[in-house]
Amino acid sequence: MDKRFYQGNRERFYQQMKEQSLLVMFSGMEVRKTNDEYYPFYTNRNFLYLTGLDGKEFVLLAKKDSSGNVEEKVYILPPDLLKERWTGERIKPEQAAEQSGIAQVSFVGEFEAEFHRLASAGNYQYLYLDLYRVDPKDRDEPAHLLLKRMASDYPFLRVENANAIVRRLRTIKQPCEIEAMREAEKITCDGITSMMKASKPGMYEYQYKAVFDYVLGQYGPQGPAFPSIISAGKNNFCIHYYSYKGQALDGDMVLNDVGAWHDHLMNDVSRGWPCNGKFNERQRLLYECAFATSNHMFSIIKPGMQMRDVDGEARRYNALMLKEAGVLKDVDKIGTYMWHGGAHHVGFDVHDVVETPEIIAPNMVFCVDIGIYHEEWGIGFRLEDNCLVTETGCENLSAITPRTIEEIEDTMQKGNWAV
Repeated sequence: MDKRFYQGNRERFYQQMKEQSLLVMFSGMEVRKTNDEYYPFYTNRNFLYLTGLDGKEFVLLAKKDSSGNVEEKVYILPPDLLKERWTGERIKPEQAAEQSGIAQVSFVGEFEAEFHRLASAGNYQYLYLDLYRVDPKDRDEPAHLLLKRMASDYPFLRVENANAIVRRLRTIKQPCEIEAMREAEKITCDGITSMMKASKPGMYEYQYKAVFDYVLGQYGPQGPAFPSIISAGKNNFCIHYYSYKGQALDGDMVLNDVGAWHDHLMNDVSRGWPCNGKFNERQRLLYECAFATSNHMFSIIKPGMQMRDVDGEARRYNALMLKEAGVLKDVDKIGTYMWHGGAHHVGFDVHDVVETPEIIAPNMVFCVDIGIYHEEWGIGFRLEDNCLVTETGCENLSAITPRTIEEIEDTMQKGNWAV
């Protein structure tokens, strides 16, 4: 992405702001892990989407006057030679301006005074903040702390929802985002096929993960897009499994739900395979049901379709496949084997924070995730791909990663990884 992408995102945001309003967006703060150690910092994705600046304690401040004119400024950390000696070089003002396209750059120590001057000047009626929480008990972010001061310091400003505007913008992907996602798909494919080639009975889950992490490390320092889910055998029945302590025994299925990112854009791909490289009769039966269901979904998804029907039709069709295969007696009992939905959007987050659409439209990207979990047979896996909606239908962005039984078995027979 270059600065034109981020400039365009801000311009579209500003168009939806009311006149006589202020916008404040924060990149976020580090969270202490223990003593003098912090958890890896993860920039607020809405801030990143608007600025392209990836770093802690940054602030975006924009003001829109009564004539609709907008001025913007970004605040970054000041130079600090001692801290930079320990934790690395900080971004400079000219670099921040070049990356974001924001001409005015100041240091964060100046933000409070400048915000107070604007907020108390009487020229603004509204303040846009991103106050979203996944759970009401989530810790306060800088925006929530500012909100708590509003009642006493700026009771005359009415709070508006910045999160809703950014969600709308993020729902439709721009061409440069789609290209970045294509690159991420290539990286993910390399990681998954390398795990397939390394696979063998007796291999531990952490060894599969080590292969995936090593391959992604050849493309850059960012690593996986999200914590990898890699499991074998009975551990496949934990949907979000992160322990990596189990061992793939002969005949076990290996489940992985993984993704890479490129230029801030992420993907989410799931594949399942027998650790010994050969599907047995029951594994083949269930996999073919999931595969047929996935192909069916990619044949019908198109603009104008109800978003809720992606999950609904996947469950209906998979139930039909499983019944025809003699696995399921009653299609209404599909919940016995399908434990989760599979149509979340993907983009700047792997579970992208978008405005959930009622109707599918071109340039949306979401997952088609078909999971089958048969505990009695000890077989659990999912087949998950990333769906790009086009003008007339859709495209499977992750089709480059082996999907058919034949492709998977052929890839595994070409094993050249030593673990």
